[in-house]
Amino acid sequence: MNYQLGDNKNILTELKNLILKEKLILKELKPLFSNLENTEDKEEKDMVFSQINSLKNNFNKVNGSILSILEKMSVRNELPSQEPLKKILEKPQEQEKKISIKIENPKKSEEKKEIRKEKIMITGLEKEILKRLKKKEKEVVEKKIKKPSKYIKIANKIFSKTAKSLENKEIFKTLENDLVKANMQFIPQSYIAVILFTSLLSIFASLFVFIFFLFFNIGPELPIITPITENIITRFMKVFWILFVVPIGTFLSVYFYPSMERKSREYRIDQELPFATIHMSAISGSMIDPSKIFTIIISTKEYPYLEKEFTKLINEINILGYDLVTALRNSATNSSSKKLTDLFNGLATTINSGGNLPSFFEKRSQSLLFDYKLEREKYTRSTETFMDIYISVVIAAPMILMLLLMMMKISGLGISLSTSMITLVMVLGISVVNAIFLTFLHLKQPAG
Repeated sequence: MNYQLGDNKNILTELKNLILKEKLILKELKPLFSNLENTEDKEEKDMVFSQINSLKNNFNKVNGSILSILEKMSVRNELPSQEPLKKILEKPQEQEKKISIKIENPKKSEEKKEIRKEKIMITGLEKEILKRLKKKEKEVVEKKIKKPSKYIKIANKIFSKTAKSLENKEIFKTLENDLVKANMQFIPQSYIAVILFTSLLSIFASLFVFIFFLFFNIGPELPIITPITENIITRFMKVFWILFVVPIGTFLSVYFYPSMERKSREYRIDQELPFATIHMSAISGSMIDPSKIFTIIISTKEYPYLEKEFTKLINEINILGYDLVTALRNSATNSSSKKLTDLFNGLATTINSGGNLPSFFEKRSQSLLFDYKLEREKYTRSTETFMDIYISVVIAAPMILMLLLMMMKISGLGISLSTSMITLVMVLGISVVNAIFLTFLHLKQPAG
């Protein structure tokens, strides 16, 4: 069917609409090309490239429609030249100009198309944003080189077979769970070897200490170290316990260390979690990809203990290839903090059910912050109690004890100590009590 140019104004309107569609497609292509240059993430590049191909296909369809309409059109009178047709199709205005763009296609060669584009007025703020996007920020890559410990190498070399046989014993069943939750870079077999090797060294150390105290005394007066004057058998009965207490104490200390480290990490994570959740609530309000929330929290460097937990979560997604929900479930299982476990499980459930993430983070942050305030108030009240105990134990009790010791010395009843010995006992006693109180307060003090 042929269209008459002079009688069919609708055809020109249709052509104009098709050309406007091409302009809109080109407007959408420009920011996509700029994002393709500034983006380094492979997944985002693939998404942008697929959008470019889709827009390119639409552009070709619209262009084909224009050509088909132009081919079917005919005119009654032969035009003297092609200038009138060009003037109809291309009405040059003050805000229009011709530009050429390249549309990349991996299957076909690059095609150059000349199209008309409206001049876009850019504000000052938009210019600043474009300048910032063009600037390529230098990424600071942190490299941590950890050399294998010679101590652990020696322990594995000596006790690897023994540790392998003990790994499945009842006494070491909870060790693997504690090592994972404490973020200690040990496998159970290796850590058992370290326990055995350390206990072996402690046996030699206890033997040395035993021999020393078997023949020498340590006193408060000069010379501090003096030879013994009592019977060797009597002395042996007094110090033989060193041979058992030191190795057993060393074994128990190394064995329970992962459990203590796990509890310490749990406490620190619980102190950081309320504020991190508030931060996550603010970020989720921008409707960003949920996995990117954890990446942003890591980049702030404000939550050192949560940073390690979130890094493990991101590694499960980027390195091991798990989806976000599965990674959240795994991280919840391996987390040392029950509150963080509840947060991960709740977030996984919310994502699965299509819930509102900003609302979830907001309610969870309010709950965690309320618990944090209660804990701070509880600590303040317990500190007042400790202060009363401190005054009684460190100030009143030493004065009474010193008076009793002086009265015993003067009267000759009970234990009679010299003045220097009394002074030493009092100084050491007060120092030990102060150290115990300071350590206890430090352990009980909430972080932040």
